[in-house]
Order: sequence, then structure tokens, then C-alpha cells
Amino acid sequence: MAMKKNVQDIINKQINAELYSAYLYLAMAAWCQSENLTGMAHWLKVQAKEETGHAMRFYKHLEDRGADIKLAAIDAPPARWNSVLAAFAEAYKHEQKVTGMIYGMVDLAAKEKDHATASMLKWFVDEQVEEEAQTLDIVNKLKMAGESKGALLYLDKALAKREG
Repeated sequence: MAMKKNVQDIINKQINAELYSAYLYLAMAAWCQSENLTGMAHWLKVQAKEETGHAMRFYKHLEDRGADIKLAAIDAPPARWNSVLAAFAEAYKHEQKVTGMIYGMVDLAAKEKDHATASMLKWFVDEQVEEEAQTLDIVNKLKMAGESKGALLYLDKALAKREG
């Protein structure tokens, strides 16, 4: 069954959003690196790679369905943050926004009775629970660390262990 244009359009828009997410996390990684927080920079680089993978999952879905793939310009992300907490708080807020976009896609797929897209999106619904939980956990730990340089360095070392 051919994919409706409005479903194609929203998936193409999501490809762009996922690639913007990768850009955002790379920008955060570069900033963390400049602040000598190499563990946090590593964690964010792994996250950027994951976001690129998400974009490719959407791309493949369009490709597999014979749909039109239309790539758009990716906005430039910010380059600096006032603090590590501010950067990760922005990451958490961004993940909440992405979750809302995924939910909008789920709603559209259901409305259009696009069962293949609805099935594909289930993975993303579950993934967003994990994405939000991970970033919120880091935000909460940074809040607990407060002004403690030792706690910040401990968290930096912990985040360096992320695989990917």
C-alpha cells in the first residue's frame, strides 16, 4: 500500500529533526571538550551517533515503502552553554520535544491507517522513554553535584564509560 503524502512529509521532517539532534549533541560535545570534560563530550558524541542512526531508520522506512525522500537544510545548533547543567537541561528539553514529535507521528499513522508506519514507530516510542530517562538522570546528578568540582569530575569519569 502506497504511503500517503502527509505521512511521507512528517517522516521527512523527522529525519531532519533527528539529524539536528545529532548536530546539537555534537555541538554540546565540542563545548564540553573545550571545558575539559572529556567524559561528557564522549557521552554526547555517542548520543550524536545514535541520533544519526535514528534518522537512518526513518530514511530506510521511506526507502522500503517506495516513498519520496526529501532532505532539508539542518539548522545550526548553539555553540556555548552557561554551564554543564544548562547544556544537559537543554538536551532533556530537546528529548521531550522529540517525544512530542514522535507521538504526533503515531497519531497521524493511526489516523491514516498506516499500519506499517505505526509498527515502525513503536520502537521510537520505547526509545524516547529511554532517551528522556537518561538525560533526566544526568540533569538530576548535575543538580546534586551543585558547585562541587569533585562531583562534576566524578560524573565526567562515569559518563566516559558509555559504550557506542
